[in-house]
Amino acid sequence: MQSKKFDLTSGRLITIFDTTLRDGEQAIGNALNPSQKLQLALELESLGIDYIETGFPASSDADFKSTELIASHLTSAKYVSFCRALKSDIETAIKAGGTNKNHGIQILATGSDLHLEYKRRISREQAIQEVVESIDFAISNGIDSISVGIEDASRSDEQFLQCLINKAIHAGASNFVIADTVGYSIPDQYAKLIRKVRTWAPHPIKISTHCHDDLGFALANSIAGLQAGADEVQVTLGGIGERAGNTALEETAALIFYKEKELNMRSNICLAKMYSTYLSLCGMMGLEKPINKAIFGKYAFSTGSGIHQHGILQNPETYEFVDPAIFGRKRGLFLTRHSGKAIFRYLCKKNNYPITEAKLEEFYQCSIKNQDAQYQEIDDIDMEKYIQFTCMSMNNNIALDNSGYEK
Repeated sequence: MQSKKFDLTSGRLITIFDTTLRDGEQAIGNALNPSQKLQLALELESLGIDYIETGFPASSDADFKSTELIASHLTSAKYVSFCRALKSDIETAIKAGGTNKNHGIQILATGSDLHLEYKRRISREQAIQEVVESIDFAISNGIDSISVGIEDASRSDEQFLQCLINKAIHAGASNFVIADTVGYSIPDQYAKLIRKVRTWAPHPIKISTHCHDDLGFALANSIAGLQAGADEVQVTLGGIGERAGNTALEETAALIFYKEKELNMRSNICLAKMYSTYLSLCGMMGLEKPINKAIFGKYAFSTGSGIHQHGILQNPETYEFVDPAIFGRKRGLFLTRHSGKAIFRYLCKKNNYPITEAKLEEFYQCSIKNQDAQYQEIDDIDMEKYIQFTCMSMNNNIALDNSGYEK
């Protein structure tokens, strides 16, 4: 297969903000210790991540220690500490991460009346004031890079949101994170919101997307937001995160890579390293690998369909727009009850076993068409035993290696 050539000089550079270690790690069952967070932070840095959110230092000793460790080991990626709009949170973040130019803080702002009334029990004016005071405090204590993460921004009142952003800009905020916290938006809605925010916050103020996948629109909303004028996308590795998860790093990077011309975008992500980093994450968190998830799914680049296998054996591009090799993955062709003669013809040829069409038909009938239910799907380990068992039942001996179905 011809690999896509990537022109690093073309397209608008989209910065990638990874929140795996904060929003991803806070989801149920995903807890990491400080040394694990450091290892993942270094792996994320090697992928080309621009900003790594270390965690929420004021929330626990573990997150404080994680931020300390990550701050002292990163060499190229910048790092960000999550804070509520509290001076004590900001003080703790500064103690953990320092005030060097690579350390930024993300101040949580309350964006919707729903959250103001039922969660915070404060007024709009109070919500704006606490953000402004927090920005002032952070700047006075040596922090130059300040993001305001507006929680539930997608359900915010427009007049309130504009006032919040204007006041925060005046105070010194340099980035606004427009959060679709509960996956409320569809792409058109979210794009419209980003366009409005851009009119209130012109360049060089940055706008970041932060989307959740409750309705399956996290990636689509993030891309729509970038097309509407956002500069940065917040993601997690494997899409882990609260409830249904966040925008997935691998899907975002792959889409920007493959649709570079259409989107006029590019990123600095090294696609070939993402899967090994994901495997590290799964090992640390005890995550089960999904079966059919894009890019990282166990069978994302595999098929047991005879029609698909026939096409792939002639030219992989017939059923592979996305090349597994680009992501450090391998193609898988599995023998199942849906397989056709093409895969057997390929196996015989690969193993230099001469076979007539009549014998091939007999082999097919015996091994696939009339197979028992227990042989409906064969993986790479079982396949050799299965083929040899079938051949022995036909008084044949065909020696196959484990690579007979996967290239």
